Amino acid sequence: MKQKEYPDNWEKAILEDLLDYIQPTNYIVKSTNYDNSYTTPVLTAGKSFILGHTDETEGIFDILPTIIFDDFTTAIKYVTFPFKVKSSAMKILVPTSELVNMKYVYYFMETLRMNVDTHKRYWISVGSKIEIPFPPIEEQVRIVQKIEQVFSELENTIKIIEDLSGERYSLSSISGKIGQMRQIILKKAFNGELVEQNPNEKSASEVLNIIKSKKTIKEKSKKIKSKKLKK
Repeated sequence: MKQKEYPDNWEKAILEDLLDYIQPTNYIVKSTNYDNSYTTPVLTAGKSFILGHTDETEGIFDILPTIIFDDFTTAIKYVTFPFKVKSSAMKILVPTSELVNMKYVYYFMETLRMNVDTHKRYWISVGSKIEIPFPPIEEQVRIVQKIEQVFSELENTIKIIEDLSGERYSLSSISGKIGQMRQIILKKAFNGELVEQNPNEKSASEVLNIIKSKKTIKEKSKKIKSKKLKK
């Protein structure tokens, strides 16, 4: 019998249970005449992230926090500020319920390695179908706090080593090891080893059922509106 990969009081969800996607069409920047004196950043989910700043005042995305997902490379970014986007080659991911901890979902998505050997859009066909361990909501908060605490300690350790050695390590010499350590931390987080479980917390199954029921109601509402518009 296969051993369960997370604690008994956790549940199994899929990402589309927790995240809705918004097409970026209404938020695409019209002009690439960027200037740092402008206020609204223009984003991509790739390494560059902030491509520049625009003075456009319409079509600014502000349902926050959110995750932007590159539909071709599967790169992701966690965003907490209003923005516009460069192109339609991404999905803007938002929670299906206020009971979804977006930072928890984001850190889980950082552990994913999707096969991107074909040129297609990956969120609907692959990303949204991935299973995610779902702990009680209070535990999600504690997990996020612990992840960020340990990540901060890791960064501080690198700084201490640099100070003691009197030299600055090149990013290429340490980035691989830092990446490995981050993945170890995240693995422990999502199999229940990073923080203690509390049996008195609201059950994960109860919370997940509420999230799914709200999502179902939203989907039915959308279908009704769509039928009315067609008529």
